[in-house]
Amino acid sequence: MITGNHADAQDAAQDAFIKAYRALWRFRSGAPFRPWLLRIVVDESHNQRRSASRRAELARHDRADRTSGDAAPSPEAATLASERRAALLTALDGLAEPHRMVIACRYLLELSEAETATALGCRCGTVKSRLSRALDQLGREMGEPDD
Repeated sequence: MITGNHADAQDAAQDAFIKAYRALWRFRSGAPFRPWLLRIVVDESHNQRRSASRRAELARHDRADRTSGDAAPSPEAATLASERRAALLTALDGLAEPHRMVIACRYLLELSEAETATALGCRCGTVKSRLSRALDQLGREMGEPDD
């Protein structure tokens, strides 16, 4: 199983069928339908797996950043968090507007890629590429090491 679990596989299949339906006009007449559809399902399964991996990584970072229990953060930790937030906002302000907008839609407004594409009037692929470039630039601005 490409996705790693049954629920993600079902989600990937459902998303793939929706994408295939929307892309049906691009299907070449006379070409075999099954391989075309299965390629879309496989691609969507890989996308689902990558997304799940990213979410798990973010959750690990989030857990690592939290203090133990319900204790209030130390003054030092609060100051560092405040400084990091200020640096992040400064770095966000330094991004080009299309990059700033895609980050705002995805992470501040918590829109999906499709909702972000609709809001920005562009394609999902454009959202993905802008988001990737914006996050790379933001990481460089924040002084984070390259992967």
